[in-house]
Amino acid sequence: MKLQNLLTAIIIVAFISCGGNDKKKPSYNSSTVKKEAVKKAVVKKEPIKKVAKKASESGTIDLNNKGIGPIKSVEIAATINSSMAEEGKLLFKNKCSSCHRVNRKFIGPNPTGILDRRSPEWVMNMIMNPEEMVQKDPIAKELLIKFNGSPMANQNLSKEETRAVLEYFRTL
Repeated sequence: MKLQNLLTAIIIVAFISCGGNDKKKPSYNSSTVKKEAVKKAVVKKEPIKKVAKKASESGTIDLNNKGIGPIKSVEIAATINSSMAEEGKLLFKNKCSSCHRVNRKFIGPNPTGILDRRSPEWVMNMIMNPEEMVQKDPIAKELLIKFNGSPMANQNLSKEETRAVLEYFRTL
């Protein structure tokens, strides 16, 4: 008898949960179908969303901020100095690659295209003076938060070494 009551209760619960949707289903005619197709086509245009997302992922773009540190101005030639860039590549590999990766986010930001987002002076000051930059520069503060509070280590690079790393960044 208990089994019969249990089965009856299960059947009643199943009927209650499955039925009773009073929403009227839309009727479809040729114009409704066309409107639905247009809505779906508009929704599928994802490249616009992806472009906006990538722009927001890169954070603030400021080519006028020179940062805080010893670098007040940097002269950059129209062509890349390949020997300086090679030296910078080696320095980057030895000093920076434990936290930074080319073409992807890692512990620290991706340096690819950095000169499209920051001034050369800012980049050099961030490399040479990361402690003060993270305390006083708004973009450096934003990056510190974005990268989970992992501050950039001061690698004690000279001005010439830092300039070589900057030249390497121009090749990315």
